[in-house]
Amino acid sequence: MEIRELETAYGILKFGIRDEDVMLTEYRGKDIELVVPERVADRPVSIIGKKAFLGARELQRLFLPEGITAIQDWAFACCGALEVLVLPGKKLETGQGILKDCVRLRQIASFSVEEAGGFSIETLSGEEEQISRLFAAVTGILDAFYLFEPSEAGSESWLERWDARMLFLMGCEDAEGFSRMLLCGEEDYGSRENNLDYYIEQRRRFKVRLAMLRLMNDIGLAPAVREELLAYLRAHTKGEDSEETWKVVLEEHGDERPYYQFLLDHGCIHDGNFGAVLEDMGERHTEMKAFLMNARSLPPEPEDAFAALAFEL
Repeated sequence: MEIRELETAYGILKFGIRDEDVMLTEYRGKDIELVVPERVADRPVSIIGKKAFLGARELQRLFLPEGITAIQDWAFACCGALEVLVLPGKKLETGQGILKDCVRLRQIASFSVEEAGGFSIETLSGEEEQISRLFAAVTGILDAFYLFEPSEAGSESWLERWDARMLFLMGCEDAEGFSRMLLCGEEDYGSRENNLDYYIEQRRRFKVRLAMLRLMNDIGLAPAVREELLAYLRAHTKGEDSEETWKVVLEEHGDERPYYQFLLDHGCIHDGNFGAVLEDMGERHTEMKAFLMNARSLPPEPEDAFAALAFEL
């Protein structure tokens, strides 16, 4: 096998060439964004090899060429900073654990052959961006690698299977798996993870994240499923017996306005819990506190043009 090395801005890509096949075998470097070349030695790059990008800690955005046909085991595993992966929108042969422990992955976008060369993640339409976020959840939050299908992502049948997996996870009992975890010794004895209340809270937070992800990327979402997800979030917001909806937003999205707007729009922040919400925020997140107070003080939108002209006699 012939070996070729290409320099990147802050590293090196190594390729193995055998006949007409070009495999990317290794990456070493500190690039934040990386575009894998279309061709090496006048042959198309077609395979991402086993562990090729394993542990590339700085890499945040990775773009694969249209000639890719296979991604081998653990190719991108443990890329803890990886946020965006762009790949060709066709059937790919994929190995196990290719995106294992890519904990920050938020978008997997695919492009068609017609788009190759002119594709840009920044110009995704609203629906395409939603699909890319749902696709990224397949290998992480959903743990459903059977949905890793670039050629099918976003189709009606794919979304139905995505939602079926989501509803299965939402329907699992909160305490499910706790006894098995203790028996298998998966957590250190005496740690807080061995506490049933803590375990249940984390399971509920997981469900809140999943429900919010789907509702904020609601392409193809059935009305009945929408209401089921909203009911769950409202049942766990501030002032309820458990408050995981509010805790997830406050602790994980403390200064991200869209999440507070989402809670306002869907009845998770309301007159009954507004004071307690502000109290929880304390001296932190002052901009978001101001946003909430301003949003609450605004008059409701009139139902029609005539309502806007109404006045009391």
